[in-house]
Amino acid sequence: MYIPFVRPLSRLSLALPLLILAACGGKAAPTPSYQAEMFSTSTSPFAHNYDATSQETCEASRRALLSQGYMTTMTQPDTVDATKNFQPTPDTHVVVSFHVVCTAGENASNTSIAYVNAVQDGYTLKKSDTSASVGLSVLGSLSLPIRSNSDSMVKISSETVPAGKFYDRFFSLVGHYLHTVPRSSPIPGENVSSQALAPSLILNSPELTPTPIVVQTPAASSAARAVVASAASAATAASAVSAASATAVTTAVTGAVPASAPAAASATTP
Repeated sequence: MYIPFVRPLSRLSLALPLLILAACGGKAAPTPSYQAEMFSTSTSPFAHNYDATSQETCEASRRALLSQGYMTTMTQPDTVDATKNFQPTPDTHVVVSFHVVCTAGENASNTSIAYVNAVQDGYTLKKSDTSASVGLSVLGSLSLPIRSNSDSMVKISSETVPAGKFYDRFFSLVGHYLHTVPRSSPIPGENVSSQALAPSLILNSPELTPTPIVVQTPAASSAARAVVASAASAATAASAVSAASATAVTTAVTGAVPASAPAAASATTP
């Protein structure tokens, strides 16, 4: 018996997959996230201006991160890196990495700009099964499967924390530490003056005249004693010559020899 409507149904069944493929092929691909970057010249949500030097801003940033439980690495004068771990669920792990760069300001000398970037990395616990077979020669080619489970953390996501209140709270905390931590202010060059002291004040002031400290070694002490002995001998000889000269003058004037004069002096008297 001939059925006239079988052929149209078969044609429809053949055309249906083609329509499905055409619909799937016409679907637009998702736009990449980086296409949303505007690179605008307006104020950046990842930067903030401070009335402080770049080193002071980085130090305040380091204190702000340490106060919130972040672990900082070896800091540089113009950069600060810090990380903090989170455990939202028993099977997930999140690491937030903070990166701060401090540069000089654009207008004044004592201003700076802090550029901040935070990256959130997500990890999850993955269980993997490993199997092995052991052949037993006694039973022939019989193999027994051995299974073992191993758990490991696998990185599943990495995303820059979007701009918003997260960075605003950080900038506010950095400003708090800039106002509370003591800072040294530079002295303007035109207000610095110097005046030399008078030489008489330096020489005549006992407070400014240092007291020499003489440290003698054994050899120096022996040499000093020899010099003192030579000076004493020279002084004795000079005294004897002076006394003889005085006696000769007295004899020549008075014609009498003093009782205390030496014999040699009286022999020379006429």
